[in-house]
Amino acid sequence: MRLIDWIPVGYRAGVLVLALVLLAGLSAGGAWQVQDWRYAQVLAKEAKKTAEQYSQGLAAVVGQLEQQKTDSRALEARLKTNDESHYQELQREQAHQKRLRDRLATGELRLSVLLASGYAASGGGPVSAATGPGGVVHGTARADLEPAHAQRIIGITDDGDAGLIALAACQAYAKEVSTPK
Repeated sequence: MRLIDWIPVGYRAGVLVLALVLLAGLSAGGAWQVQDWRYAQVLAKEAKKTAEQYSQGLAAVVGQLEQQKTDSRALEARLKTNDESHYQELQREQAHQKRLRDRLATGELRLSVLLASGYAASGGGPVSAATGPGGVVHGTARADLEPAHAQRIIGITDDGDAGLIALAACQAYAKEVSTPK
């Protein structure tokens, strides 16, 4: 006896439709589940690939940051060395200026200036072309400066020297910072 024989004749068409609907539903549900599994695998692969790309990008950015940090430290070290050398140069120049001022103050050293041609150091009159037989000074006439004026001139040159050293330091800094490495 067949299974269809057990179903009453009036219900056979309904049971057949119900069986077909049930079969179609199970097939659709099974296909749905298989597609879900496949899609989940594809999504997992894409997520893994994206995570690897992000990881590589992050590693590249971290590498760049570390390189920039290393470059920055090297630049700071070079700038510190330059600053120290300019500071030492400034200190040497200031010590030299101090010794010069001290020598001027004690009278050990006198500053003099060249006089315009035609004026003697003593009286402002014209100088003869020939040197007298008793003179030992040859060359251009000079006049000594008073110590106070000499001190002022030394102070001015000291400020000028300090300014030139500071300018050299600024130029070295600008060159060091603007030069790409």
